[in-house]
Amino acid sequence: FGSSHSGSTEQFVRCRRFSSRILFEAQVKMVKALVDPSLQAKMHQYQIVGRAAPTPKNPVPKIYRMRLFAKNTVLAKSRFWYFMKKLNKAKKSGGELLAVNELFDK
Repeated sequence: FGSSHSGSTEQFVRCRRFSSRILFEAQVKMVKALVDPSLQAKMHQYQIVGRAAPTPKNPVPKIYRMRLFAKNTVLAKSRFWYFMKKLNKAKKSGGELLAVNELFDK
């Protein structure tokens, strides 16, 4: 495969299997930090509080709280309005969010 250039971030690894007498080389790129991706939190838990907007017909609408899993706050808010539309016929255009909090493990 050749040799690496000076200052390059690539490294050559030679692996030998003596049991079957196979010799091979593999080119591997150096990684700054080796972190197992399964250890990183991909999903976060959010608590979102919202309600329909006050109207003359309903000046004090009922407040709803949901605990949702999402990758970020934008997606959590979107899921909140998705479920509000399905459950209560309240849309984002006719409602308001009162609080968005991320919940952490105790």
